[in-house]
Amino acid sequence: MAPSIRGRALPVLTLLALAAAGCRSRAPERPNILLLLADDQRADTIGAWGNPYIRTPNLDRLAERGFSFRVAYNLGSNAGAVCIPSRAMLHTGLAYFRVPNNLEGVKILPELLREAGYVTFATGKWHNGRPSFLRGFARGRAVFFGGMSDHTKVPVEDLSEDGRLVNARTSEKFSSELFADAAIEFLRHHRSRQPFFAYVAFTAPHDPRQPPEAYLRPYYERRPPLPANFLPHHPFNNGHLGGRDENLAAWPRTPEVIRDQLAEYYGMITHLDEQVGRILRALDESGHAAHTWVIYAADNGLALGSHGLLGKQNLYEHSQRVPLMVAGPGMARGSSEALVYLLDLFPTILGLAGLEPPGDLDGADLAPIWRGDEERVRDSLFLSFTNLMRAVRDERYKLIRYPQINYTQLFDLAQDSHELRNLAAEAEQAERVERMMSLLADWQRRLGDTQPLAVDKPQPEKIDMTGAERKPDQWQPDWIVKKYF
Repeated sequence: MAPSIRGRALPVLTLLALAAAGCRSRAPERPNILLLLADDQRADTIGAWGNPYIRTPNLDRLAERGFSFRVAYNLGSNAGAVCIPSRAMLHTGLAYFRVPNNLEGVKILPELLREAGYVTFATGKWHNGRPSFLRGFARGRAVFFGGMSDHTKVPVEDLSEDGRLVNARTSEKFSSELFADAAIEFLRHHRSRQPFFAYVAFTAPHDPRQPPEAYLRPYYERRPPLPANFLPHHPFNNGHLGGRDENLAAWPRTPEVIRDQLAEYYGMITHLDEQVGRILRALDESGHAAHTWVIYAADNGLALGSHGLLGKQNLYEHSQRVPLMVAGPGMARGSSEALVYLLDLFPTILGLAGLEPPGDLDGADLAPIWRGDEERVRDSLFLSFTNLMRAVRDERYKLIRYPQINYTQLFDLAQDSHELRNLAAEAEQAERVERMMSLLADWQRRLGDTQPLAVDKPQPEKIDMTGAERKPDQWQPDWIVKKYF
C-alpha cells in the first residue's frame, strides 16, 4: 500500500522526492571529511582570531562553531617552494626528512581512505606529482598540477571515471571560484551512502596577488597597518635574501609598498573567504553537513614585511604558523594553545574515519585535545628550512639556529610574540641556550636530520641588500608589472 498523509495517497513525484531525501539524510557508516587548504595564509589573517582589519565572515563563523588550534605550524621545507614538502607531510604524517616530495613509496591520506571505502575527490592544487594523485583520488575536477599561476589563467585537468587525466584547459574563471565551483558540484551530486573525502586545495592567497577589484578596493581605500615587526631590512644574512619571494619588492622595504601588498593579500583572503562560505552553504543544502567534519588550514604562512622579509622561507612565527580549525558532529566550540603541526592532520583524519594510522608517524591525533582528554600532544616543536635554518620552541621560548653563519636567536614568545628582541647573547640566558641547542639536536636525531648546527667556514653574517631591485618574473601578470616596475 502506498504511504499516505491522513488517509490521502501521496503523488508518485512526492514519493520519489521523499525517497531521495531519505537516502541523502541517512548517515554513512563513517563520517564525511571536507578538507579546505589555503596557500600562503598567515595565521593572523582571520577576524575571529583577533585581526580587526580583515573581513573573513565565513572563517569567523567556522571558528565560532568549531575548534581552533591557535599554535599550529608547518614543520619546514627542503626547498624554496615550501608548499611541496608541506603538503607531502600533511598527506603522510611524516617529517619531510622521511618522505619524498613526490610521495613515491608511501601510503598517502586519500589512498588509505579510498582503500577503506571512501569516495575521494580533489580539486585545486596538487604539487606532489600526478602518480601520487592518481593513487589517492577516484574523482577530480579542475585539478592544477603546479605551484603557482595567474589566478585568472589556471591550467587544470579533470579525472575521468576510468582513472585518466583529461580535458586539459586553461580556465578563465578566478582560481578560488573555479575550485569552489568544482567542490560544490561534487557535494550536490554525491548521493552514495559511501562516505566522502573532499580535498579542496586553493591557490589563494599565493601571489600573484590579484584579487577581483571589488575585494581589493576596500583595502586600498583603507590600507592595513604595517606588521608590528616591520623592518626595511632583515638584520643579517639568513642565506635566502635573494630568493624569489624576496624579489617581490626592492630593498629597503618601504611602508608604502608593504601596505600595498598587504591590501592585495587581504583582498585575496576576503575573496577566498567568500568561496569557503559558498562551499559550506552547499554542504548544508546537500544534506551532508550533519555527518561531515570540516577542516580549514593552510600550507604555510608568509612574511609580507615582517622582519624585512616577504616570503615564507624563514622560521619566524609569521611564516611557519598556519590557521587550523576543525568543526564536526557533536564538537564543542573551543580553542587550544597546544603545540601542533599541520602534519598532525594525517592521523587525526584517519582517526575520525575510524582507521588505524600506520605506525612510526611524526604526527599525532589531535582529537584528544578537542575532546578534553589531553591538553597537549607534545612539549616542544622542531622547525627547519633547507640547510640554512633550524629552530626549536617550547611553550614559552624559541631558539633559531643559522648553521651557515654560526648565529643564534632566542626569543621569549610570552613577552615578545613578534620576535624582535634576541636574547641569545645575554649572559643570564646562556644555560637556556645550551639546553635548547641540546633539544634541537635531539629533534634532529629523532627525525633523521643530519644538518650540522655549525660550520668551520661560516658565510658573512652581514649583507647589504640596499639597491637590490625587484625584477618581474614569468608569473606576474601585466597589471602587476605596470604597477610596480
